[in-house]
Amino acid sequence: MSVSTDVEFHVEDLPIGPLDDGTSVLLTGDDCEALESIFYRIVSADAGEHSLVLATEESGVAVQRALDNAKRGGKERSSILTCSGSSAGENITTVDDLGDLTTLGMELSMLASAPEVAEGRMRSGIFLTSTLCGAASDTRSVYRFLNSNFLTDLRRNEAIGVAAVDTSADIGGDTSSIITGLETSFTGRIHVESNGSGSVTLEITGLGDDRTVDVSI
Repeated sequence: MSVSTDVEFHVEDLPIGPLDDGTSVLLTGDDCEALESIFYRIVSADAGEHSLVLATEESGVAVQRALDNAKRGGKERSSILTCSGSSAGENITTVDDLGDLTTLGMELSMLASAPEVAEGRMRSGIFLTSTLCGAASDTRSVYRFLNSNFLTDLRRNEAIGVAAVDTSADIGGDTSSIITGLETSFTGRIHVESNGSGSVTLEITGLGDDRTVDVSI
């Protein structure tokens, strides 16, 4: 049995933890609903932690609801940067142009440095990174955004991060090549394969022992 330390993040009901401070996960799959379920189960904050989510397609209110469904109290322990919907609601910030990765990165880093986030433990996530790839002028700018902002913010804070990619989406290039490029920047990868019966198969690499497991969603 693993012994809990101050630098581990636990993930309930998923066989992927505890995750060490600084761990970054590339989450991939072609079933967006299944991908979303796994994403929020990792990113929703425990007591004493804070979730920071960049939502490219959902409203801030929808993200807060998903965090709360994944873990009771997740809504209150969150900050949302969204490109959709209204900025109405507590701890929700909106941006106008999803393709402006410079502004997006600045906003994300400002939220990560806010006292309620920086003074505690953070679970950060992007849902969906594939939408960023489709909106950006070129994929290299997404790589720069991830390395200069998202992943750098993880290293500056006591944090873990998850970037989700919908492999069925049109992301402006060869999906396999883009994912291969993204993988080099992340600690590990979890590929989500839907079984079509309320369960998924997780192919886990780079996060301890590589393994394949079935879980319910």
